[in-house]
Order: sequence, then C-alpha cells, then structure tokens
Amino acid sequence: MPPGLLFCPPACLQHDAGRGHPEHADRIRAIERALAARDRLGWERREAPPATREELVAVHAEEYVDRIRAMSEGEAGALAEDTPVGPGSYAAAAAAAGAARTMVDALLAGDAAAGFCATRPPGHHARLDSTSGFCLVNNVAVAARHALDAHGLRRVFILDWDVHHGDGTHDIFRATDAVLFASIHQAGIFPGTGPLHDVGARAGLGFAINLPVPQGSDEDTWLSLVEHIVIPAAVEFRPELVLISAGYDAHRDDPQGGCLLDAAAFAEMARHVRALGEQVGAPVGAVLEGGYAPDALAESVCATLEAMAGDRPPDSIAPDHVTARAASHIGHHWEL
Repeated sequence: MPPGLLFCPPACLQHDAGRGHPEHADRIRAIERALAARDRLGWERREAPPATREELVAVHAEEYVDRIRAMSEGEAGALAEDTPVGPGSYAAAAAAAGAARTMVDALLAGDAAAGFCATRPPGHHARLDSTSGFCLVNNVAVAARHALDAHGLRRVFILDWDVHHGDGTHDIFRATDAVLFASIHQAGIFPGTGPLHDVGARAGLGFAINLPVPQGSDEDTWLSLVEHIVIPAAVEFRPELVLISAGYDAHRDDPQGGCLLDAAAFAEMARHVRALGEQVGAPVGAVLEGGYAPDALAESVCATLEAMAGDRPPDSIAPDHVTARAASHIGHHWEL
C-alpha cells in the first residue's frame, strides 16, 4: 500500500482567472515541482474522471451549476467580483470535484489511508446557489456528499484550516448532523462569517464548530484549538471519513491572510488529524483550498503529505486564552 494517493488533474490548469489574479495555475505547478523534486514522497499519483452534473447538483442548485457551464462555454463572465469564469473554468471545476470524489472512493476501498487533491480552483466559499472568494464548485462538499450518498456513510468530519472561513461548506451542511464541520479562520477578514456562536441549525445544531482567531495568531493558537477543541469533538463524533479543506493562506508569507503559520505548523495540524483518523479507524483525505504564495504553498503541501503518511505522534501544547473562550461555547455541545 502506498503512503498516500495524490490527485493532480491536468484540467485544473485550464481555469484562467485573468492577469494579476492571485488564484492562478502556477500555484499547482509550484506544488508539482516541489513534489517531483522529492519523488512525490512515495505517494501514488492517480487519475480521476471529472465530476458529473449529478454529483455537482447534489450540493449545488441546478441553475447555479448550469450557469457556470454556460458561461464557460459561451461568453466569459463572473460569478462574483473576484470570481471570473472563462473557457476552461467548468472543465477545471469538474476535474477538481471529480478528483475529490475519486479520492473518497479509493480511501473507502482501502487503497490507502491518506489522500491529497492538489486541485484548483478552490471551493469552500461556493454555497448552494452562489459563490465568492475565487471558488466555483465546493469540492470538499462534493466529496462528503458522495461518501454519504454513494457509500452509505453516516458521519463525515471536515476540518477547514484555510485562513478564511469556509462559508460555503458551512452553508451546505448547516442543518445536518451527518457532517461535523470545524473551521479555524482569521476573524475580521473575508468573507466575514463564522463567529464562535454560530454552531449550526435545526438537526445540525452543534455540528458546526467555528473558531475565529485574531490577526497575527501563530501556531500556538492554531494548534491549541486543533488539540483541545477540534480533535476531542471529532473523536466523540466518531467519523467514518475525515476530510481536510487544506488552505495554506494562514502562512506568514501569504498575501491574503494575516496569520503567522509556517510549513511546520501545517505539518503538526496534519499529524493531529492523522492521529484522529487512526483513533477512530477512518481514512483521511485533503483537498487544496487557498494558498497564494507559491513557494510557501508548495513547501507546506509537502510538509502536510509527509505528516499525513508518517508515524510521528503530534506534540501537545497547553490551551491558550483563545481556546478557553472557544471551549466555553463549544463545550455545550461536545465533551472537551
């Protein structure tokens, strides 16, 4: 069995957001160069067919999916001010979602314990029928929905460690108890959602864990939240599949965020998630979200893959004041 499965569909390079846009194909090229220099860390690269329309409309409104395709096949336009659509956009989005779906199939078949989709465009801001933040379709939501519908899973856990709140994923699964969604994100920046007190709705009450952190937060705060809030809640949830919305714009070199993580911090978060998967007997798959400093992104992805496939246990850190405040809210729903 390989240490992990890697998905990098060439069609993901076809989306052109325009000159000067931070979400560009060189992000993926930087990752591929870094992995090639390391012999892909032993991970097995696999192909994946694009997601079907039916798989996309399982998490998005039909009109929304058809609009992306029509814009991609006709006159270019934009779904939001920061989210253009051009001739290759639908193919790239379908390829990214298809990679996430195929990764789920392979992980649940026991082909490996870990998977990573180095795909674009990102997806976690894509909601039921609208989007923003460079995203077209919600890749991690497609993966989770596929696990629930096609494989009959009852519990899927998603950790979003992008510096921006995963408002689209939260919106899609807001009212269900089949998905536990946790997001660590910088407070006070785009998209302005994800306050601590927003814990889901109706059947999903308590199944959203939103953990905003102050600007300038470093690994101590992020890792404290992972260890003392996210992991205990996820262990109690007992997921059958663990997914990561793996954004890297909380890196200290990233122009889109204001936090102070480095590649080692992302590796440590990945160790915590890998240990969670081992504890509950669930495979772990990650889907790329943000990360707009190509060198820092590539280094952090490589560090993540090493940690996901390694055997080093995660370190422990004392909870800080941000964690204590979060526990006062989240502790009403989960044993922390």
